[in-house]
Amino acid sequence: MNMKRLLIAGYLGAMFASTALTPVSAEVLRVMQGQASGALNVPMNRAVVVESDVPFAELSIANPGIADIQALTDRSIYVLGKAPGRTTLTLLTPDGQLISNVDVHVTPDVAEFKERLQQILPGEHIEVRTANDGIVLSGVVSSTAKLDRALDLANRYAPDRVSNLMVVGGTQQVMLKVRFAEVNRAVSKSLSGSFGFNTPGTSRYGAGIGGNIDGINNVLSNTAVTTDATGVIGAGFNIGGVEAAVLLEALESKGMVRTLAEPNLTALSGQEARFLAGGEFPVPGESDGGGITIEFKPFGVELIFTPVVVDGDIINLTIDAAVSSIDTANGITINDVSISAFKRRQTSTTVEMRDGESFAISGLLQDDFNDVAAQVPWVGDIPILGALFRSSEYQRSQTELVVIVTPHLVTPVAGEALALPTDRVRIPTERELFLFGDVATGPKSGAAGEVARQDFSTSYGYVME
Repeated sequence: MNMKRLLIAGYLGAMFASTALTPVSAEVLRVMQGQASGALNVPMNRAVVVESDVPFAELSIANPGIADIQALTDRSIYVLGKAPGRTTLTLLTPDGQLISNVDVHVTPDVAEFKERLQQILPGEHIEVRTANDGIVLSGVVSSTAKLDRALDLANRYAPDRVSNLMVVGGTQQVMLKVRFAEVNRAVSKSLSGSFGFNTPGTSRYGAGIGGNIDGINNVLSNTAVTTDATGVIGAGFNIGGVEAAVLLEALESKGMVRTLAEPNLTALSGQEARFLAGGEFPVPGESDGGGITIEFKPFGVELIFTPVVVDGDIINLTIDAAVSSIDTANGITINDVSISAFKRRQTSTTVEMRDGESFAISGLLQDDFNDVAAQVPWVGDIPILGALFRSSEYQRSQTELVVIVTPHLVTPVAGEALALPTDRVRIPTERELFLFGDVATGPKSGAAGEVARQDFSTSYGYVME
C-alpha cells in the first residue's frame, strides 16, 4: 500500500512539473450517502479533491479531454481540469453498484485575471463570470478607454471568447459648437487720361489717345460723356483751327463681406450626427442616352461629426464641416442652359480636447494684389503731362477665415426649461396691424416677454444656459 501511494505521489509530481501548475486548490467536494453535495467546479489547469463516505472500486470520466482523474485512496479522488467544458464523473462500488454521478464543470481560471483587473483598473466595478469556455464581463465603468482596456486584458486569457455586458457611466452625449467666421475686404482704384483733337472743315484730321475714345468724341462734339468710371471730367478747347479735348477718369471702390455661421449639433458618443441648413440646387447633366438628368447638390451650412468620450471629459472628434453658397458670377452655359458655380469653404479633421475647450481647426489668410499701368510709349513717361497718356489700375483683396470648434458634455433637461425662437413672436390682430402697424408682437411678461421687447435692430441670437 505504501508503494502504491509513492507511485501516485510521483505521478502527480511529474504532472505538476510538466504543466507548471500553481498550488492545488483547497476546494473539496464531498459525496455523502451516494449523493454529491453539488456540482464540481474545477478551474482549468487546477485541481480539486472529491471525498466519498462510501469506498469505491471503480472510477470513470465521460470525457477525459475535459478533466483527468486519479484515485488517491479508496475514498479520495484527485480531479484535474484540462479544457473548458462539462463532463460526468462516475463512482462504482466493488460489486458494481452506482455510488454517484458527479457533474464536473471545467471553466477558465479567472482568479489571476481578476487580480490583474484590479491592479490595472482600480476602483472600477467590473464583475467577471465564466460561461462555457469564455469570460463574461459586466458592470459599470467610468469611460470608454477603461472599457477597452478591460476587454483587451480579457482577450489575453480567453481569446475571441469574451462577452461584453459592461456599460459606460457618466455623461456620454456631446454637443458640438462650430463657428465659421470669414471677412473679405477688397479695394480697387483706377486713374486714366485720354487726349484727342480734331480739325474742322472740309479736310478733317483727328486722333485720340487713351482708353475711352468714345468719351473723347463726346467732349469734342460737346455731348455728355459716356464712361464706366465713378468720376470723370472732360475739357475741350481750340488751338487755332484745331479742336482739342482732354478727359480724366477716376474710379475707387471699397467693399467688405462678413460671413458668420454657428451650427450646433448633439450626438451620442460613438454615433455620427449630420446637420444641413440650406437646400439642394438642381444641376443638369447629360445621361448615357443623350437625355438630361438632374442631380441635386446640397449647399448651405453642413456639419457631420462623430464624438467619442475617451476618458472622463476628454472628447475625440471626427469633424467634416462646410459652408457653401451659389456663385452665379462664375457659372457656365452649356446648350443654352446656365449652370451656377458654388463657393465652398470646407474642413475635415480629427482632434481631441476636453469639455468646454476650443480649437481653431483650420484658418486662411489670403492677400491678393494686382496693379496694371497702360500707356502710350515714351509719351506716358513724361512727368505730370504723361498722366494724360496713361491708364493705371490698382486692386487688392484680403480674405481672413477661421473655423473654431467647442465640444460640451450635455445631459437632457425638462422640456419646460427650453425656450424657442418662436416664443417671442405672436401673430398680430387686425387692430394691432392696421392701427398701430405692429407686424409681430410677443408676450408681455416673463423671460419670453423680455426677449420679445427687443427690436430687430439690436443683436440677435438664441442662448441656452
